Amino acid sequence: MKSKIPPRPSAIGIVGLGIMGSAIAQHLIQAGHRVIGYDVRTARLRDLRAARGVVAKDSAAVAAQSHIVITSLPSAEALVQTVDALARAARSRQIVVETSTLPIEVKQRAYTRLRTRGVELLDCPISGTGAQARNKDIVVYASGSRAAYRRVSKVLDAFTRAHYYVGPFGDGSKVKFVANLLVAVHNVAAAEAMVLAMKAGLDPGKVLKLVADGAGTSRVLQLRGPMMVKGNYRKATMTLATWQKDMAIIATFARRLGVSTPLFSTTAPIYAEAVKTRSQDDTAAVCAVLEKMAHYRR
Repeated sequence: MKSKIPPRPSAIGIVGLGIMGSAIAQHLIQAGHRVIGYDVRTARLRDLRAARGVVAKDSAAVAAQSHIVITSLPSAEALVQTVDALARAARSRQIVVETSTLPIEVKQRAYTRLRTRGVELLDCPISGTGAQARNKDIVVYASGSRAAYRRVSKVLDAFTRAHYYVGPFGDGSKVKFVANLLVAVHNVAAAEAMVLAMKAGLDPGKVLKLVADGAGTSRVLQLRGPMMVKGNYRKATMTLATWQKDMAIIATFARRLGVSTPLFSTTAPIYAEAVKTRSQDDTAAVCAVLEKMAHYRR
């Protein structure tokens, strides 16, 4: 009897191997996919190779070898450059899963550019932190072609806790903006509560345990409360610099709709103050700003 030759693992491309992209790549590799990745930073490429991924020389090389490409990018400029490269190396019936948090109009232009090359772009922003991504605890809000979403659903299964099809292209980003508005408020609220507890002479670790088990809890408190207790924000799961970009996008989106966001707007100067000296720290570092405002020293 002839032995069966196992099928070659399906190739998934990834452009952008930062906090989110590297976690996605790791989960895909563990799920048995052949991951071909590219990032402008060579250290991230070394990490991908060490994780048994395949390093590509550029974004076009990723597209040339993958029917499904995931992009996880830090800016609109990065998306424009990446889409230009992907368009040059486009393959028939290729799908690009765009997971970044960026203005909808930027993604819409990318969608149009790739559509002319026969490539389907899905708007699939991620809700969750880098730590959640590493633990496969993130949620994806997918929008665009429902048929394309169905084709990539098994790939999404490999690195998410849940994923949802939410409607026409761009609706995924709209849901993400709503979610991030809540995160912005919850994060500052959690820090404000922790500073109140510390200034009152309470043990912050004990307070976190007690409050997290009651009605005052939130997912953000559970995730970032431990950092606030320790006062250590160096191991960022979402840097303040990146968060500032997200804050600006949400503010513009709400302003164009004529929606007042008083609570969200109140958090903006606190994040701005934190980013002045802690741009690469985790967003939980707003706690340090509020400690200073309260004249509290650990």
